[in-house]
Order: sequence, then C-alpha cells, then structure tokens
Amino acid sequence: MKENIMPAIRLTLVCLVFFCGIYTLIVLGLAQLTPNKGNGETINLNGKKYYSNIGQKFTEDRYFWSRPSAVDYNAAGAAGSNKGPSNPDYLQTVQQRIDTFLAHNPGVRKADIPSDLVTASGSGLDPHISVQATEIQIKRVAAVRGITESELRQLVEQNVEKPLLGLFGTERINVLQLNLALDHLKRKI
Repeated sequence: MKENIMPAIRLTLVCLVFFCGIYTLIVLGLAQLTPNKGNGETINLNGKKYYSNIGQKFTEDRYFWSRPSAVDYNAAGAAGSNKGPSNPDYLQTVQQRIDTFLAHNPGVRKADIPSDLVTASGSGLDPHISVQATEIQIKRVAAVRGITESELRQLVEQNVEKPLLGLFGTERINVLQLNLALDHLKRKI
C-alpha cells in the first residue's frame, strides 16, 4: 500500500498543476484569438448589448418566439429542468406551453408544433430554434407586423445557419439575430 500512495500523490499534484494552471492558460490563450477575445458573441444595436450565443426571451406576437428556458434565460444558472418525460410536473409545463402557443397561433395543429418550441434545451440557454419552429410562426408574425408571408419567408431563409462543415448538426436559426433583422426590416418599409 505504501508503494501506491506516493505515485497517487504525485499524479494528483501533476493533474492539479496541469488542469488548474496550464490547461486554463491554454484555453484563455485560444480564447484571445477569437473575434471577441473570449467574451462571447455580442451584438451592439442602438446602445444596447446583446449576446447572440445565449438564448433571449421573446414572447410578444410580433417576434419569433425562442425556445423555452428552464432557468428563465439566466446565464448565471444554466441548467435543464432535470425532469424526465414521464414527470407529471414536466408534462403539465409542456402542456401549458402547447396551449399558449396554440392560443397565439390559431390554425396550427398541436401535432405540427415542433418540440423545440415547447421543451427547454439541456442548458436552458439555447439561442437557436429549428427552421420548422420558425416557419410555423410566420403567419402570426406576418399578420401582426403587416408584412407579407413571402417577404417574411425570405428573411427567414437569409438567417438560416447551415450545419458545421455541411455535416454536423442541422439547419437552425438564431432567434435574436432573426428578430433584430425583423425590426430592421420594419424600419425600412
């Protein structure tokens, strides 16, 4: 047993120095090479600062709605709800989200609602929704804003983010960027 204690202590110290010091400095150094120096993707518009890589809450009918958040979009407490799909509280929450969505989007069938509009992501801060989740909201947003649906579809198509390297992930839309583009489009008209 004595012969195992010293190697274990040495390994612990090496890991401590590497992961708490060297690795941290490497990640910090790499972050400094990114456009925002590791401070996240920011958008400055009309004197207001937005983080485009953190989910934002949009619930007004004139905007495309974001994916729900289990932490109310608080980046300091990123987490999922940790409730399983058979949990009664979770099922009630999802049903409330479905009912709210259907009330604001008449003519949409419950079966047509994409799951990302009624379920929170694992972090609770996902800034993206699927293209299908955006398309199902076009009729509502167009009616409220007085924009044609075809014009709005064009704006949505311009904001589609393709999969990484054309292989990894699915097409998605950053809700914040789409809604800012929507506000900008309305000013032009």
